[in-house]
Amino acid sequence: MTTSLCIIVKNEEIALPQCLNSVKDVVEEIVVLDTGSSDRTVEVARQFGAKIYHFNWCNDFSAARNEALKYVTGDWVLVLDADEILVPEIIPNLQQAMDGDRFLVINLLRQEVGAVQSPYSLVSRLFRRHQDIYFARPYHAMIDDSVTEILRRETHWQIANLDRVAILHYGYQQQQIAQKDKFVQAEKIMSGFLASHPDDPYVCSKLGALYVQTGKVVPGIELLERGLKSAANNEEILYELHYHLGLAYSYERQISLAIASYQTAAQLNVSSFLKIGAYNNLGNLWQKIGNLPQAKSNYLKVLQIDPNFALGYYNLGITLKAMGQFVEAIAAYERAIQLNPEYAQAYQNLGVALLKLGQVRESLAAFQQAIALYESSNPTVARQLSQKLQEMGF
Repeated sequence: MTTSLCIIVKNEEIALPQCLNSVKDVVEEIVVLDTGSSDRTVEVARQFGAKIYHFNWCNDFSAARNEALKYVTGDWVLVLDADEILVPEIIPNLQQAMDGDRFLVINLLRQEVGAVQSPYSLVSRLFRRHQDIYFARPYHAMIDDSVTEILRRETHWQIANLDRVAILHYGYQQQQIAQKDKFVQAEKIMSGFLASHPDDPYVCSKLGALYVQTGKVVPGIELLERGLKSAANNEEILYELHYHLGLAYSYERQISLAIASYQTAAQLNVSSFLKIGAYNNLGNLWQKIGNLPQAKSNYLKVLQIDPNFALGYYNLGITLKAMGQFVEAIAAYERAIQLNPEYAQAYQNLGVALLKLGQVRESLAAFQQAIALYESSNPTVARQLSQKLQEMGF
């Protein structure tokens, strides 16, 4: 079995080396489709022995991905973007799944590094080279529609879901979003597609979520509710629709509706990693309305799924501190800091909890570390915290 990497790029000279390095010992072929780079992207790709092709960009990601597929020769196709890397630890699992003869598609768990919401997603990025597999939709292009049609005709195929992180995605970090103006591009492309496919549940989900994220909450809710009417039994799409409705209702301060949406999302038959977002946001809502035991319960569910989720420990620490369980809160903050040594908020709240227990020296050390971290990330908060300590006589 041979594997080909298939990637479309434009002006990715900075990110591309890390991406290609992550797969160079995994794939036998690298197919790069350049859509109009003006930097050293093509030269970087050549250094990795890539086969390079060119394509005139037409505001349609599926068109570009399908063009790239034409040049692939491997038995299996791995699709990445330049801002993604393959996690080395997953490689044996991938190889084992590809060695069998049952799977047409292997869905991969992707971690959204730096994302404020939805830290994980499941993506259909590894599949057999099949003449009838193609990408659809101009934005958030995916092969799922074509795979569904194949499975109806060729019933011997199965789809595998790997429940360990396979891809790290850096594209949703706020700095990169602003730099590449992804919001504007996404809205333009998806709105055009929705005009001719008004009931497509996947696009309703993605565009509705984008509207909510950019402050257009009411039209976002309308799109998400429209998507629910046509999503049928696709539980992954249903999860996204209910999850983003929960977020939208939270913004509208309709807390009971938000809680109901997240609870519905968490009950769906999807990967437990996907449910982290719903459980975490449920915890936030319960904490907001003062139901601390429920908040604690949901954060513990998050950490049961992912014991290395720093935000989960931080949120648990906030709840434990509010419950007066300072020793347990300190342990939660310390675990969050262990997982993320630059977690300024965790250091700050650790300082508060330590002070509550009369551990002044340790508390001041935590506060000073928080100030040092804030000085580079948020100087205003650093000054405010420093001034507060002075007012307290420290």
